[in-house]
Amino acid sequence: MITRICGKIIERGANCLAIEIAGISYKVLMPAAVMQRLDENINQDGTISLITFHYHHIESSRSIPVLIGFLNEIEKDFFETFITVSGIGPRAALKALNKPMSLIARAIDEGDVVFLKGLPGIGEQRAREIIAKLQNKVGRFGLIQDDRFKEESAKSKDIAEEALAVLTQLEYKKQEALKMIKKALQESGDIQTTEELLNKVYKQKKAG
Repeated sequence: MITRICGKIIERGANCLAIEIAGISYKVLMPAAVMQRLDENINQDGTISLITFHYHHIESSRSIPVLIGFLNEIEKDFFETFITVSGIGPRAALKALNKPMSLIARAIDEGDVVFLKGLPGIGEQRAREIIAKLQNKVGRFGLIQDDRFKEESAKSKDIAEEALAVLTQLEYKKQEALKMIKKALQESGDIQTTEELLNKVYKQKKAG
């Protein structure tokens, strides 16, 4: 059983990665809630380390090995807890977990049917079944700080888009501008405004 995978990302899809290890490429599926936080966990050399849930998907006369990746053990624990609900298998959970796991855990604990039935593939009846099975059992998952990260990530994206608009107006090519913005954000994680980002880009260009 594969429990962890560490290698270079060679391809990225909407909900999966292709990771190369010693010349062999592995497909790793990921919930949207995890994909949203992926960029900040990729190493400078393009490698990533993931905790994996490994199972075999049975269809017709064949068994297909499947890897589902997570950034840490507690995310995997939440996934494994989520699929203990009758009728929710790994594939269904992979699709459903498109919001921060902390928010889903809190919704379960608070009995929030409206929030849960808004998850992909989870209707009202299934939402009630999730609450009946897991309420008062998922409190620790509500402490995951993924919702805060998502807010900060969205803010950084807005700032980057504004900076890109300014740079293209100054007649920088889009790809060149994106490269400068990415470098500035990587070197200064505490940038709060578009002006700060543009100042950092200017200083980097001036230096080199």
